[in-house]
Amino acid sequence: MMGCWMLNESVSVVLALSWLGVNLYLFIDTFRWYGEEESFFYTRVILGSTLAWARASAVCLNFNCMLILLPISRNLISFIRGASICCRGPWRRHLDKNLQFHKLVAYGIAINATIHTAAHLCNLERYHLSQSAEAAGLLAALSKLGDTTNESYINPIRTSHTNTTTELLSTIAGVTGLLISLALILIMTSSTEFIRQISYELFWYTHHMFIIFFISLSIHGAGRIVRGQTPESLLLHNVTFCRDHYAKWQAAAQCPVPQFSGKEPSAWKWVAGPVVLYACERVIRFWRFQQEVVITKVVSHPSGVLELHMKKRNFKMAPGQYVLLQCPSISSLEWHPFTLTSAPQEDFFSVHIRTAGDWTRALQKAFEAEGQAIKEPRSLPRLAVDGPFGAALTDVFHYPVSVCIAAGIGVTPFAALLKSIWYKSCESQTQLKLSKVYFYWICRDPSAFEWFADLLLSLETRMSEQGKTHLLSYHIFLTGWDENQAIHIALHWDENTDVITGLKQKTFYGRPNWNNEFRQIAYNHPRKGVSQKHSIKRQRVQLSLHKLCPRIMLRGAEK
Repeated sequence: MMGCWMLNESVSVVLALSWLGVNLYLFIDTFRWYGEEESFFYTRVILGSTLAWARASAVCLNFNCMLILLPISRNLISFIRGASICCRGPWRRHLDKNLQFHKLVAYGIAINATIHTAAHLCNLERYHLSQSAEAAGLLAALSKLGDTTNESYINPIRTSHTNTTTELLSTIAGVTGLLISLALILIMTSSTEFIRQISYELFWYTHHMFIIFFISLSIHGAGRIVRGQTPESLLLHNVTFCRDHYAKWQAAAQCPVPQFSGKEPSAWKWVAGPVVLYACERVIRFWRFQQEVVITKVVSHPSGVLELHMKKRNFKMAPGQYVLLQCPSISSLEWHPFTLTSAPQEDFFSVHIRTAGDWTRALQKAFEAEGQAIKEPRSLPRLAVDGPFGAALTDVFHYPVSVCIAAGIGVTPFAALLKSIWYKSCESQTQLKLSKVYFYWICRDPSAFEWFADLLLSLETRMSEQGKTHLLSYHIFLTGWDENQAIHIALHWDENTDVITGLKQKTFYGRPNWNNEFRQIAYNHPRKGVSQKHSIKRQRVQLSLHKLCPRIMLRGAEK
């Protein structure tokens, strides 16, 4: 079991640990530098350890902001997948965990931004306290610097009567910091699963506040509020000796008044490359937006699923990939991802879109598809297509036996895969290593079976005609039904065909017992390589499958 887990997750674990290690190194190294650097000794007298906390978290924040755009640069990922030898075969599927890494980096940004903000709020209060009447000694001497000519200040709060909130909002650092915080809060809160399910549009639009975030981040340090002693001043003003003689700074030649300046802003240097790369990504999307997409067929299924067949010049795809769709008549900004359901061997590409939100309802209405209406292609709304993206589900062809598991609308990737398997099995010049496919589909609503059952029925008929019924074994599980549906099933029971799907294979009621299912597969195919693919969003089911697959498959197969 441990060996299979290492094979499946080792790359992801190494990447996550590497990311964490770099963050820890940057934080500790920067924290120590600002805690020991001589040029910031006087700054530490006023601010204490919060100086190091603010600067260390700022470096980690810059590092994570450099990474955050890379996982969502889909064309970059596609290029890496196609060009790198190490990303071929089983390894390339780790590139499809790009959104998980994107979320991980986002958590890193949130944590470091919180530390940075809290530390600077403490710094601001310490600056203000050092100007109070209670401040004395070196602390008071440092805070008074800058009141006369030929002196540079170290404390941006100039009097004890200054309102710190007003002072903060009158600086570049304060205004940009507020914008960064607000943008980050809105982006993070609207990215929750709950919000995305209720309103994908809200998630989409608030996510584009990243533009405000990056612009504010790039100029955040331009105010240079945190100041350290200049290199020239350090040559003339020995901190070790002069810190105890602050009362004689004006008179003693060996202790001239120290001079201070802020460090140059560096955030833009961290994020410039990824921002330019992502800008190129959007330029490519705009170019693809201009390319013509011909809609050849529109089908509305009773289950609230809209099927679109399209053609586009030089469009090449593989099973399991997805495209981004935009309908300018609905929104000129929104792009929505949909899995391709056609096979590469077909002369068109298709998607099945379930009505689940404002945009998909508007698309149904735009195509007038509620009543099975099919328009002439010229009168249909214009669609723009970007892609395809994502890893192909071609791993199944590398094993004698493949197990495919889908839940709900997650069945769409397997529509393309099952079609492709059929076409490849019919090609006389192709010698398939794959000899058996087990397909499982778990669904709650009986009406959702309708569109995919048509595909399975077509495959079932073709395989029967070609004498290849042994190739595909499918198992459909219905997990939700009421009393009326149970009575209907009982009254219309047929020994030859299923009442719900019309297929020869009967529908199972309830949830599958994965322990028994996998054990039976291992028994049927001893000492054979088995590939397992699933398209399931529910984390509980995913975890149970990951735990069961290595344990059971290894008993009768080499995975």
